[in-house]
Amino acid sequence: MNPADRLKARLERQVRRLERAQRERRSVLAQTAYLGTLGLVFILPVIAGAYLGRWLDGLAGDYSVRWTLSMIFLGIGVGAVNVYLLIRR
Repeated sequence: MNPADRLKARLERQVRRLERAQRERRSVLAQTAYLGTLGLVFILPVIAGAYLGRWLDGLAGDYSVRWTLSMIFLGIGVGAVNVYLLIRR
């Protein structure tokens, strides 16, 4: 094999490695976005439940955390179902 052929083969190998690295970089970014979406889909119902429960406890007049805890647990359940449905799709 002459030096020109070796140089050509080496350059082709490097180009293939660079293309593969570029494809993998996109997939890492896509996975990061997917995990972020999963986190939001889970945590938003929990936060909404906490605020709703706090508001309902404030309407009761006396010191109580019954509604707050109930709505947080309901938010956890709704968030878990949301994550399940998103992963399933």
